[in-house]
Amino acid sequence: EVQLQASGGGLVQAGGSLRLSCAASGITLDSYNIGWFHQAPGKEREGVSCINFSDDSTYYADSVKGRFAVSSDNAKNTMYLQMNSLKPEDTAVYYCAARLGPRCRHDMDYWGKGTQVTVSS
Repeated sequence: EVQLQASGGGLVQAGGSLRLSCAASGITLDSYNIGWFHQAPGKEREGVSCINFSDDSTYYADSVKGRFAVSSDNAKNTMYLQMNSLKPEDTAVYYCAARLGPRCRHDMDYWGKGTQVTVSS
């Protein structure tokens, strides 16, 4: 059974920081493309950040460049999203995801249930 368990969301004021974690079981993250997506009410799911397994290159949405950082700890089989300088528009449910293919894509193979991030002004 494959499980991705996201945690670390919460309520934070604009300008604050959160660190999201995603613990994986059933798969080894260092063999997958791994990343984060978010979805705000009434909007479609959007990619936030991803690490491409093939070359360790990273993707960041333009809206989070310079503020968010994606990373992973292979020993813990866990991925992270460090979120700094948070803005109200970052408010969304954040999902971690993994894909076996060579590149990050929106159609990821495995998804966590998500964790709510709310940024107040």
